[in-house]
Amino acid sequence: MKSCIDVLSLLAVGLSNKEIARELGVTEATAKFHLKNLFGKLGASRRTMAVSVAQAMGLIEMK
Repeated sequence: MKSCIDVLSLLAVGLSNKEIARELGVTEATAKFHLKNLFGKLGASRRTMAVSVAQAMGLIEMK
């Protein structure tokens, strides 16, 4: 399994849950599970909010 940072990075470039799952080599349900946990840890309710919070925390960097 890739790290949370990898999942956040894929989310940040706009990949869908299915695309994230494919990139990570897991099922879509597993990708959704990890995203749900990340949202909870970041205090985010939406994908864009999760990316913004992760950027503000210095977890990911947008190019």
